[in-house]
Amino acid sequence: MRPIFPFTAIAGQEEMKLALLLAAIDPAIGGVLVFGDRGTGKSTAVRALARLLPPMRVVVGCRYHCDPGANGALCEECQTRSRAADLASEIVPVPVVDLPLGATEDRVVGALDLEVALTSGEKRFETGLLARAHRGFLYIDEVNLLEDHLVDLLLDVAASGENVVEREGLSIRHPARFVLVGSGNPEEGELRPQLLDRFGLSVEVRTPDDVATRVDIVRRRDAFERDAAKFQGDWQAEQDELRHRIVAARSGLNDVELREPALEKAASLCIAIGSDGLRGELTLIRAARALAALDGDPSVSAAHIRTVAPAALRHRLRRSPLEEGGSTVRIERALNEMFDA
Repeated sequence: MRPIFPFTAIAGQEEMKLALLLAAIDPAIGGVLVFGDRGTGKSTAVRALARLLPPMRVVVGCRYHCDPGANGALCEECQTRSRAADLASEIVPVPVVDLPLGATEDRVVGALDLEVALTSGEKRFETGLLARAHRGFLYIDEVNLLEDHLVDLLLDVAASGENVVEREGLSIRHPARFVLVGSGNPEEGELRPQLLDRFGLSVEVRTPDDVATRVDIVRRRDAFERDAAKFQGDWQAEQDELRHRIVAARSGLNDVELREPALEKAASLCIAIGSDGLRGELTLIRAARALAALDGDPSVSAAHIRTVAPAALRHRLRRSPLEEGGSTVRIERALNEMFDA
């Protein structure tokens, strides 16, 4: 297995790391958009998180990584098999699937397996990237350059949680629920508003501008490249501790209490900054609850809301050409006025 840089060893990008953790604890948050400079650890963080997460239980032989304990969310093949006998299961790592910009629609959604069709005459479905990403992460680098027809496809799947293929005599429907992670450089183009709104959290990453942080990052990367096994061993205790926190947060997520004052804070903040619709408000509450679960707190507090508000709301505001600093500054200003008061 190829060595992966430890998630806990990533320095200088705390907002990005927190957003990825929250999306992993509660996938209903809706994924993470990471915009910023090249070489700031975006793809490294995604792969490191997947390696950090506890492995998942899947049905043996299932092409869609079905969870044997989720009877209502099994694919058609597993539903047929479950009627005949108990489903055997195994433990596998959480998948991280890259969606390249030049991918064809067939590669993304799946298509007829031509080799099997030509040799045996059998119509067999060859799974695509969406099937492989089920219950894991679908990572799109340079997501703002993704072709429009793939954007439309992802919007449909993200809304339904299913991939439906009706072509070449095939009629296939399978679950496709994943944490969508997109990264890109805003200087290379804007993201379509429809897809932008589908991301639950949006974070901005910048190249660190202080000497101490940059030296620490270079030192850690150099140590990893010289002896990956030793470096991973040095960080194993931190990795194990964070993994246990994630497991505890997932199991206790539904027990975190959401009280009226927290709801009022979230609603007042969204009104103050002029957030469109209610999706931002829902995402804000979900992210705050996931953070409370990660911290081991029994209820959502104003501090949780303040921490996650920029990531949950910065990409949902209307832009004003007269405003300086962008949406992040507007959110910070509203947070300071509301919480200081």
